[in-house]
Amino acid sequence: MKGLLKYLSPFAPDQSGAQAVFYDLGGIIVISDAGGCTGNICGFDEPRWFGQKSRIFSAGLRDMDAILGRDDRLVEKLKLALSQVGGEFAAIIGTPVPAVTATDYRALKSLARKKTGMTILAVECKGTALYDEGAESAWEELFTTFTKDESGEKENTLGIIGMTPLDLSITHPEAFVKEIGREGGFDKVFPYGMGAGLEEIEKAGRVRCNLVVSPAGLKAARMLKERFKTPYSMGFPFFKSEEKEAFLKAAGKKTLVIHQQAAANEIRKMLLEADGTSKVTVATWFRLDKEFACEGDLRLETEDRFRDLVLNGDFDTVIGDPLFKRAIKEFKGNYIDAAHYAVSGYSGE
Repeated sequence: MKGLLKYLSPFAPDQSGAQAVFYDLGGIIVISDAGGCTGNICGFDEPRWFGQKSRIFSAGLRDMDAILGRDDRLVEKLKLALSQVGGEFAAIIGTPVPAVTATDYRALKSLARKKTGMTILAVECKGTALYDEGAESAWEELFTTFTKDESGEKENTLGIIGMTPLDLSITHPEAFVKEIGREGGFDKVFPYGMGAGLEEIEKAGRVRCNLVVSPAGLKAARMLKERFKTPYSMGFPFFKSEEKEAFLKAAGKKTLVIHQQAAANEIRKMLLEADGTSKVTVATWFRLDKEFACEGDLRLETEDRFRDLVLNGDFDTVIGDPLFKRAIKEFKGNYIDAAHYAVSGYSGE
């Protein structure tokens, strides 16, 4: 059965990925639910909630509100919230309830804009997809809405797209960002969503190049390349020195790396540079983009497929989130932890 999990916990869903993109940007985030999805986001999927507050609201949908499609009530609540706490914009994020009732997000966005006079964003999440799908839609909506069409020479600035705690497994990337700028010779670095706000997003067309640190950011990066001819690459410069040392114990071995694609590719790069005899396969439960995949890389869809790959794949070493060990207790090789917050809630901090 494709969706059956006997050992693992459910991964962060699409609405959690979408809200993570907007969390640090000073807007109002409206989760279109009855309350449960918002509770899961704040209690489990958003580690910044415990130390850095954001304007996250539940739409508080009641049965008849959902059945009768009373979007006007949601908009009235949004107007009240804006009058009380303010906000640079409002983002409405879907959940299973509006998905079942076929909410028209384009119409809802238009209605909310007319009634509030605010910039309104909407991300159609269904609660049945994984976090990266919601984040991908949110990144695209964000840059499409706010990035200005500017002419002139590019600035010596690096944009980083795809940064959320769900991908990075850290909440304070400032030291990493500073080092990225220093090593790359950039005058400025825009870590969108985790340190860089709307002002920097408006200027995204002026950056010299973009670094995509999660495949969820690729769609937005490609849109910016089409609009502004901004080149992009994929990388993940967020591993600590002790993590890198642990990974290098797998050099020269047949290794399976399980993570989001940007992070997994970075680990593979380390191993191949350390020992050219390494044989490394990347597997992921999330987006696997062909542009950045190697032969043999694969996307996991079921727990049984994961177990079969690890137990029968003749791997010496597996690198992945600590949670995965619950499903492969029979594995006799070496297991190296690489935290992925969207999988387990484990943090690399």
